[in-house]
Amino acid sequence: MKKIIAVIAACSLLAACGRPMDYNGKHYPTHGVFNEDTAKSKDMCYEVSVGNVVWSVILIETIVFPIYFIGWSLWNPVGPKGANGECGIDAQPAN
Repeated sequence: MKKIIAVIAACSLLAACGRPMDYNGKHYPTHGVFNEDTAKSKDMCYEVSVGNVVWSVILIETIVFPIYFIGWSLWNPVGPKGANGECGIDAQPAN
């Protein structure tokens, strides 16, 4: 029983909170500071992954995990931009 709990705890510690998105048959990955030029889409709105920020703070002493979370998985795609390139609740849908 202790082994099962240890495995579940280890898996939950290694799980990231970044959520890529599939929209209209296209895959939009998460992006961070290091891969923003290659992974960020100009047609999508992004929000900060709060879970990855929390994990970065908790695991700050490991150095490796915060670098990964902030470098490659800080921003999550949340939906397409509006007609005027706006994001958020006030954005008008594109026709």
